[in-house]
Amino acid sequence: MARWEPRAAERLVRAALELFAEQGYDHTTVAEIAVRAGLTKSTFFRHSPDKREILFLGQDQVYELLASGIAGAPAGATPLETVAAGLDELAVAFSPERRDFAPERRAVIAAHPELQEREALKRRGYVTVIHDALQTRGVEDPAAIVAGELGALAIGRAYARWSEPGNEQDFGAVARQVLDELHTATVALA
Repeated sequence: MARWEPRAAERLVRAALELFAEQGYDHTTVAEIAVRAGLTKSTFFRHSPDKREILFLGQDQVYELLASGIAGAPAGATPLETVAAGLDELAVAFSPERRDFAPERRAVIAAHPELQEREALKRRGYVTVIHDALQTRGVEDPAAIVAGELGALAIGRAYARWSEPGNEQDFGAVARQVLDELHTATVALA
């Protein structure tokens, strides 16, 4: 079984972002990313099946953190309070090192439809994880699906805000703030 190496993964992501900025996503090869990172092609493929996935490394672990936080929410918590507990747990994945390359990552994704599609799949994954974790706790539809959609929207908006230059807030705090704003907006719809 291939071994996950966090430092190597970070080097691969940074190398990919540098090359995508220098020569474009379409003109960058897996071999070039590996060389720039000072690693081998086989190390690249231990971490990512292709260059599209390199910007989404660790997504399964992020989903696991989110589900774990929801599962560990206090009994009696409302669906949105439960989602907030998931967001708190998710904050572990958003380190200061990750914030350093977030603006470049966002720019590369925004410039390439193939990566935008992958980003949309990631968002759909958040909805599914939240929905399924809430249903396991006994929350029924439509509340579970609405909470899943709000949670995923909160994660995306929080990531954008958290990754703004100069922002020093913890991801969990930003995500909770965004979730509160979304809750207020939904109440105003009624």
